[in-house]
Amino acid sequence: MVIEAAILSTSALSLIWLGIFIILLVIEIFTVGLTTIWFAGGALAAMAANLLGVDLVWQIIIFLAVSLLLLIFTRPWAVKHLNRKRLRTNYESEIGKIIRITERVDNLSQTGKSIVDGQEWTVRAKEDTEILEKGDTAVVVAVSGVKLIVEKVKEGKNERNV
Repeated sequence: MVIEAAILSTSALSLIWLGIFIILLVIEIFTVGLTTIWFAGGALAAMAANLLGVDLVWQIIIFLAVSLLLLIFTRPWAVKHLNRKRLRTNYESEIGKIIRITERVDNLSQTGKSIVDGQEWTVRAKEDTEILEKGDTAVVVAVSGVKLIVEKVKEGKNERNV
């Protein structure tokens, strides 16, 4: 159903843009992931354009343009500078550790284990073609659910965390 600009008054369109703005802010409050705040800014810009008498098609273009510009140019800064004092969770602290493999790691066979800080973890190689044998050392590059994602440590690397 296409909304005709002639049918909607300036005040009705302003209320619609305000409603979109509020909905996006509420979503942002519940997600706290800097996902919809940029589009809320776009909705405010579109509402301002509406109040200046800009056509609905241009309001939508302004909404999309401002949202994307905010997303592209301010999100990297915000992610870097906001939540700087956030504590890493337990699993995030495993990233970068060098571990010793206690059970052969083979992604295709879905095998692989290691003990890290006294806890047994399921281990998977970053690349499906890589196989690590029991006793090999590996560095944790990511955590996916309850699995450590690892890469084999090349010869001569520091094995300080094993």
